[in-house]
Amino acid sequence: MTHQFDVIIVGAGGAGLRAAAEIPSSYSCAVLTKVHPLRSHTGAAQGGVCAALGNLEEDNPEWHAFDTIKGSDYLGDQDAIEVMCNDAPRAIVELEHMGMPFSRTEEGKIAQRQFGGHTRPLDRDDPDSKRVAVKRACYSADRTGHVMLHTLYENCIKNKVRFFSEYFVTELLVENGVCSGVVAIEILTGELHTFQAKAVMFATGGDGRIWRITSNAHVGTGDGFMMAYNAGLPLEDMEFMQFHPTGLWKLGILVSEAARGEGGILRNKDGERFMERYAPTVKDLAPRDMVSRAIIQEIREGRGFKGSDGTSYVHLDLTHLDPKIINEKLPEITGFARTYLGVEPTTEGVPIQPTAHYVMGGIPTDVDGRALLDNTGKLVTGFYAAGECACVSVHGANRLGTNSLLDLIVFGRRGGKAIVEFLKAGAQMPPLPVTAGHWTEKKISELKARANGEKPAPIRTELQQIMMDECGIFRDAKGLTTALNKITELRERYKNIVIDDKGMQFNTDLLEAIELGNLLDTANVVVTCALNRTESRGGHSREDYPDRDDKNWLKHTFAWKADGNAPRLDYKSVSITKYQPKKRVY
Repeated sequence: MTHQFDVIIVGAGGAGLRAAAEIPSSYSCAVLTKVHPLRSHTGAAQGGVCAALGNLEEDNPEWHAFDTIKGSDYLGDQDAIEVMCNDAPRAIVELEHMGMPFSRTEEGKIAQRQFGGHTRPLDRDDPDSKRVAVKRACYSADRTGHVMLHTLYENCIKNKVRFFSEYFVTELLVENGVCSGVVAIEILTGELHTFQAKAVMFATGGDGRIWRITSNAHVGTGDGFMMAYNAGLPLEDMEFMQFHPTGLWKLGILVSEAARGEGGILRNKDGERFMERYAPTVKDLAPRDMVSRAIIQEIREGRGFKGSDGTSYVHLDLTHLDPKIINEKLPEITGFARTYLGVEPTTEGVPIQPTAHYVMGGIPTDVDGRALLDNTGKLVTGFYAAGECACVSVHGANRLGTNSLLDLIVFGRRGGKAIVEFLKAGAQMPPLPVTAGHWTEKKISELKARANGEKPAPIRTELQQIMMDECGIFRDAKGLTTALNKITELRERYKNIVIDDKGMQFNTDLLEAIELGNLLDTANVVVTCALNRTESRGGHSREDYPDRDDKNWLKHTFAWKADGNAPRLDYKSVSITKYQPKKRVY
């Protein structure tokens, strides 16, 4: 079955919905999503969305930009960062006018709280002066992503956007640098659908399910990355994965940085506030890569708690906070601690460990969401990306907390507006490739026809464990080589997997088998890029190359699909406007 729309958006999280809300009802716009839009992973974002509003203390978009550049370990493109930070106040007010219910100050202004890495200089005219934490994160209790998702979805409904919920997109159709649509499986019926469009945007999220401990929903399987990669497009900076320092022990469920923004303290088994050793100025509100490394260092040196399963953790201590703050400003995360670990946060420390959280790399785009065909700036006609699947690059080697939701709304909006301009300029409906749907048909028939082979689950488990062990917070050449060899083995075993369900309707066996292929192929790119980058920068910490190397590695990695197992790698310069790289200390 073939459908035609002016615009197809794949993914119904914050970026996809914000883009869809920009498309006038005079154009036909469809949003395709693996899950119902209100189950998109944006709903898991808790602590806030940042903007230099200055509602509680003086703030400035320039200070926000400096923090983001420094937080990125100077790998973020400074021109793109300036666009995002300057646009942030307007983006927040616009969300408010759309109906998003922010928490409020007593005066009725949007409430703001502290978050890691967000600071202001004590001398406002000297960015190099001593800096202290600033209240920059706008929030809705600890359910900010959830209410953002509902607000944007309601505005899309008002705008007559058509939703195709529970459609699993498997192919991006690009020929001669022109995008013409996508191919999807309707999960309910198992039928194949081709969607032809003048413009396509990917807002497909991340790949956190490559790792065993992750805050990502089960849908975070890197589908968008691999569809772009298989269509001949590059991926940028895939070696940079952020581990959020506070995931619930064993489970990886996110415990928002908002808990530390409200005064929570990280403590080791001796009761020591250990972050004073690693970041003496901002302590527990240091950037996430630094806090995650500090936690692992405490555990390695024997100062972690030992769990019943042999794994280790540290405590997030909220017991000194007013119970009213805990229950009113942090109801979701404290509820998680009670429900899943049986811990009472008002009287006990919450067991936490770092959890794979956010990929800083992705499909390279410009500041208007237009996807790049190569590392020279050439664009793909009619193809856009926004959100976690895209790399603008505003996060560089490490993303600051609350910059993710800001990324969604700023670049989702800009991408939507760019699509409208593209349509107004007379964009025509491009022809579909004659091979549209062939890969998906072949994949489905092979999986259903195979009677003997290995089940997907053990392969997925082994992948997630090797990534956790060898491509986690700390890495080295030996471990990454071990991981790459293992992934090569798993990709060979994957060729002979077998599924039990041979039916059509709601065949989750089939979907998970295809997702596993995406996980394996994405992991192959991630580890190859990590092995190639012989330095430590942000979320990429090489113990055999512990120092940042600006002489050789102040550049973005680009990876293309090539013959054989290994991707082809090349590079792109980092855009530097105002701030030269310096040693990153807090």
